Amino acid sequence: MKIQSSRKGGFTLVEIMIVVAIIGLLAAIAIPNFVKARTTAQTNACIANLKQIDGGIQQWALENKKTSTDTPGATEVAAYLKGNKMPTCPGGGSYTIQTVSQNPLCNVTGHSL
Repeated sequence: MKIQSSRKGGFTLVEIMIVVAIIGLLAAIAIPNFVKARTTAQTNACIANLKQIDGGIQQWALENKKTSTDTPGATEVAAYLKGNKMPTCPGGGSYTIQTVSQNPLCNVTGHSL
């Protein structure tokens, strides 16, 4: 008669620790890249908003026969933008409208046309 010994397979503590260490190493490499990608995306979105605002300013100046030294208000520019409202900076900044000949500004460092 044979005696059957049942040996259930499982992972040892060392194997589990190695897997956790590898996952931790990959996370340590990936997380800074995600943060950088987020910052770059916010900067690009802000620059796109600034271009839209500048386009609205230029349209306002053309339709109202304004000179390059005139400064429109935010509501006047918003009329030429999608949804009739000013966009918001994804980085938490705010936009400043200047004269027709100057680019609009964002108060977040690095967000400029």
